[in-house]
Amino acid sequence: HPTISIPELIRLLMTEYGVSFEKSLEIAQKTFNYTNHTIMPEALEKWGTDLMEELLPQVYSVILRINEAFIADMYRRNMPREQIDKMKMVSGGVVHMAKMAIFCSSCTNGVARIHTEILKHNALPEWYELYPERFQNKTNGITPRRWIALCNPELSAQITDLLGDEGWITDLSRLKELEKYAGDPAQLDRFSRIKSAKKATLAEYIAEHDRTAVDADSIFDIQIKRLHEYKRQQLNAMNIIADYNYLLQNPDADFVPKTYIFASKAAPGYYIAKQIIKMIWCIGEEIKHNPKIREKLSVVFLEDYRVTLSEILMPAAEVSEQISLAGTEASGTGNMKLMLNGALTLGTYDGANVEIHEAVGTDNIFIFGMRTPEVNELRMKGYHPEDYINNSQVIRDVMARMYNGINGATFEEVANSIRNKDFYMALADFDSYRGTQHYISEVYRNQLEWNKKSLYNIAGAGRFSADRAVTDYARDIWNLK
Repeated sequence: HPTISIPELIRLLMTEYGVSFEKSLEIAQKTFNYTNHTIMPEALEKWGTDLMEELLPQVYSVILRINEAFIADMYRRNMPREQIDKMKMVSGGVVHMAKMAIFCSSCTNGVARIHTEILKHNALPEWYELYPERFQNKTNGITPRRWIALCNPELSAQITDLLGDEGWITDLSRLKELEKYAGDPAQLDRFSRIKSAKKATLAEYIAEHDRTAVDADSIFDIQIKRLHEYKRQQLNAMNIIADYNYLLQNPDADFVPKTYIFASKAAPGYYIAKQIIKMIWCIGEEIKHNPKIREKLSVVFLEDYRVTLSEILMPAAEVSEQISLAGTEASGTGNMKLMLNGALTLGTYDGANVEIHEAVGTDNIFIFGMRTPEVNELRMKGYHPEDYINNSQVIRDVMARMYNGINGATFEEVANSIRNKDFYMALADFDSYRGTQHYISEVYRNQLEWNKKSLYNIAGAGRFSADRAVTDYARDIWNLK
């Protein structure tokens, strides 16, 4: 764990260089800064003191001294004993890494504006009250070299032609100049042809590696990210099952063809996440065996998600699924890579989606679902998944298919996790999500308007460059000239 570098530096200063503990702690606090990447409890790591003492006895002894120094400092500030006990980094047989990281650093930052506000007011409010001057925001960024210049040379060439030189690759803010071409049918047509070619490349990859034929003229709706219940791949899957149920009843319906593409990895011991992967794969397999429905709906779960696969997926995407429960996604960077290649975001008002919405405008993004205050209010009031199941025949039919079987496999655990707790409130946002998916299909029928929206997304991506992010860190946190 990277936070171990704090006591290790202090140990080295003391044992190798004869520096006092007090001076070593002061040096550490000036050396380190803490970037928080998530508010998920499992990622705010805690390590057992028994394990740490056995594996790293000298480091552990330094951690105990850091803990004592924190307690002494808080006594000097007249902090109540109960509050000190709540905030100290060693308690209950556990070392709290995040607490040590905040105490032993100069700055603490979140990685998207809304995430930083959640850190300050919800996840770490007592620390923000203690050190308000240490907290700041640094919205994530992505490298345009890999995520457009390398993976989408055709689109890069079009941008260079329009902007006059390749300087935009190291000054992504220049993409804003593309907005003036939003009404140019010739440039929108060129963009459309590039997107079609990238979709054909991805379709060829899927045919070769997944042995599935997909319609390269259908909407390519892509959700690629770590498989976790808070990112709500299960919400996406439930909507697909609802569409499948609808098409079984109405095989000749006027339905805009859609290909749903997933790729992700699940943590080794995360059983429900693995069951969601299996369920999505089974949906795709069952649809494959129905020739009539296959003309309108395809589902693919790609194996071995990695950067080189992302480089094929990003340029081909048309809809970018960013559907976490509001208040749970720190930032996301896939959303930035996808918008840079012209995908339209379908997302909750969460993480960097908030700033994407600000960058592209309401007309060029599809926002759905509850906002963070509404989520908190519903949780306080009492969230009951059964209410949504009882009030929706569509949801009941989706749940029934999970229980009864998809492609010969049943998914009771996934269904029960939704029915019994649904901690990430997929059912509460289901109607809004489903309605927004219908709206996307209608918008897609007008290709000129769709391509215009795509161009606005590319033009708005400038602020999400890693160059800007690193410059912000250098100026505001590292104090580099």
